[in-house]
Amino acid sequence: MGFEFWILSNIQNSTPNAQNYIDPLPRGHCHVVTSSAPSETPIIPLSEALKQTARVTVLGSGAWGTALARLALTNGNQVQIWSRRGPSDLATAVADADIVVSAISMKGVAALANQLQTAQLKPATILVTATKGLDPETTRTPSKIFSDTFPENPIVVLSGPNLSKEIEAGLPAATVVASTDVEALTRVQQVYSSEIFRIYTSPDPVGAELGGTLKNVVAIAVGVCDGLKLGSNAKAALITRAIPEMLRVGVHMGAQVETFYGLSGLGDLLATCDGTLSRNYRVGYGLAQGKKLDQILDELGSTAEGVNTTHVLIDMANRDGIPVPIARQVHRLLRGVVTPQEAVGGLMERELKPEACDLMAKN
Repeated sequence: MGFEFWILSNIQNSTPNAQNYIDPLPRGHCHVVTSSAPSETPIIPLSEALKQTARVTVLGSGAWGTALARLALTNGNQVQIWSRRGPSDLATAVADADIVVSAISMKGVAALANQLQTAQLKPATILVTATKGLDPETTRTPSKIFSDTFPENPIVVLSGPNLSKEIEAGLPAATVVASTDVEALTRVQQVYSSEIFRIYTSPDPVGAELGGTLKNVVAIAVGVCDGLKLGSNAKAALITRAIPEMLRVGVHMGAQVETFYGLSGLGDLLATCDGTLSRNYRVGYGLAQGKKLDQILDELGSTAEGVNTTHVLIDMANRDGIPVPIARQVHRLLRGVVTPQEAVGGLMERELKPEACDLMAKN
């Protein structure tokens, strides 16, 4: 199998005055971020962050991988994109990289980790995963797959409300980088922070990753809601009731509750459920219009990670007794067991209960 590999740029770019874009602190000094990471995480002036460039290799040449490459390029970093379709090998692509960013679909993550292991990735290289999903065989997240394969390398999760088409258009956005390695967090924050892309840090990679993963299931449900024209009341109720469902799964897998109310949780949920830029939303909308799943996926022409995530999530929920009523109806709909209307009825006719959420509840 061939590979593709090319250098986008090796030129330092000038940047406009950060004070037009970053909230000034009381003493008049502009900073990149207010961080939720441990207290030893330094707060860095944006002007200093933009001077600290790196060699970045992005794995995956789809819309998201290309967007991440261009964001890194904005700060004058040396950026390379690698794809399985080209002639260059993976070992060459990552040989001199300070940071390797994985932006491939979930189904290819395990195989990519094995390829990187063969390529003898340097222990000092920071691995950033920007993939959202669960491995169908092991239920592991991408960061778990990479940390199991590369226990000596720093692993960082990048997750947030980052629709690739808006980022490609140069519209402002914010995201979270999460890791237990403070130095790696700071480095990735420096490399990617710019006047159009604001980076916050978090010490909870599990929560950041799961927020971005689980919201894809909810987006399918919201697409159904809009496709059936059920109205704003129903949509608001659906999104709100999805949050405790995400929390139950997250707490079960070791995430921190507060992470789900941040950019990688609630923020990503709102962006993904807002309309047609989300592939997962379009899956639900198409199902509500009476289309078959295979037809919808063919029309998308790209991966809708929520489909695979739904199946893996239900397997986990069944095994561990986690209540996930919304995901369960999405699962039944994707399998053709129920119609969109029947899925809505299945949620509305459940037994009555208090609103308060028991995060440790079992089926």
